[in-house]
Amino acid sequence: MKLLVKNGIVPGRGACDVLISDGIIEEVAPGISASDAEVVDAHGLYVLPGMVDLHCHLRDPGLEYKEDIVSGTRAAAAGGFTSVCCMANTEPVNDNAVVTSYIIHKAETEGSGVHVYPIGAVSKGLKGENMAEIGEMARAGIVAISDDGKPVMNAQLMRRAMEYGAAFGMTVFDHCEDIHLVNKGVMNEGYNSTLFGLRGITRAAEEVQIARDAILAETLDLPIHICHVSTAGGVRIIREAKARGVKITAETAPHYLAGTDDMVGSYNAVTKVNPPLRLEEDQEALIEGLRDGTIDAIATDHAPHHRDEKEVEYNLALSGISGFETAFALGMETLVHGHHMPLEDYVKLVSTNPARILKKNCGEIAPGRDADFLLADPNEEWCIDKNKFLSKGKNTPFHGTMVHGRVKATFVGGKCIYRDGQDEK
Repeated sequence: MKLLVKNGIVPGRGACDVLISDGIIEEVAPGISASDAEVVDAHGLYVLPGMVDLHCHLRDPGLEYKEDIVSGTRAAAAGGFTSVCCMANTEPVNDNAVVTSYIIHKAETEGSGVHVYPIGAVSKGLKGENMAEIGEMARAGIVAISDDGKPVMNAQLMRRAMEYGAAFGMTVFDHCEDIHLVNKGVMNEGYNSTLFGLRGITRAAEEVQIARDAILAETLDLPIHICHVSTAGGVRIIREAKARGVKITAETAPHYLAGTDDMVGSYNAVTKVNPPLRLEEDQEALIEGLRDGTIDAIATDHAPHHRDEKEVEYNLALSGISGFETAFALGMETLVHGHHMPLEDYVKLVSTNPARILKKNCGEIAPGRDADFLLADPNEEWCIDKNKFLSKGKNTPFHGTMVHGRVKATFVGGKCIYRDGQDEK
């Protein structure tokens, strides 16, 4: 089967056609003709590599009232994602091959077509006590290990996980948080936490764990991936580690680029997220970290919750933001339209670099790569409306926000799985 995408714009190449054969990009050039190919007219649109999300929560199995693999992958496709990595904090926890196999099978048979790559637990039951069955999960198809949602407080367990995981090609995706320093905090510690009368979380809770695990990675000469970086200090620690040659990669999330702790003053728990929204100075440091390569990727940390878990007192609400369907536009608005970087560099952060970290054959519009791509209008203005989300999770602090950049269609393996606001199976 052949597909010819005509009249599109490929970042770095300009106006180009893209010829796809059997799910692989065959040619990228102006004026391609192929009489035996189905033609898609992309006039006025950009042809971008499908976004690869290193960090999301699909809640399936066990928490399907929040999200499931069907609704989650539909939402991911609508957001321009062609691959997503789902964390292990399900019920039961993905700490064994049975749960891993269930996730992969359901995604393949009932999902929207988006590639779902499970991340297995570091510890059994996410309890931080004993290592999970990493080898069995690796054979079943996990791509990394993480206790995300909970930190690995025991440094010796973290060391063992890094060493044992490396034997199976697994990198630890590290939720950096010292729970003792969090001390039941619910927002960033500072002026606003005092003003709003809410218990704050010190930046040190995140930064001491980043420093600890950067040291472990350096000592062991093994890779580590730092999840959802939110502070200027965290960026500095990672930058210094990279300068020493430490095998460390990192991600931040769109909500840390687009939101600050000023938003918490509404007392609407859709602003409650972990790590918490920080300050403008942290945003500036994150943006500079993305620009200079300190932070390698942008990942959603898509964390859908039921409204009953959010429409409660701030201290009692669960943490998390539903991010699949707003990620592309929030990043475009903040970074590209905010004149911090060109579109080509943004694409590297959401597609090329995540694909490289996962060692997947996607993330670029180039011959020989998988034909996972999206068509987008980077300039279309629209209003974020949570009521139109395909995700079950409507928990976003950006409802009603005007943004630029809209996904018009998403393709996996050359097959359209989403178009113009209507997903296709």
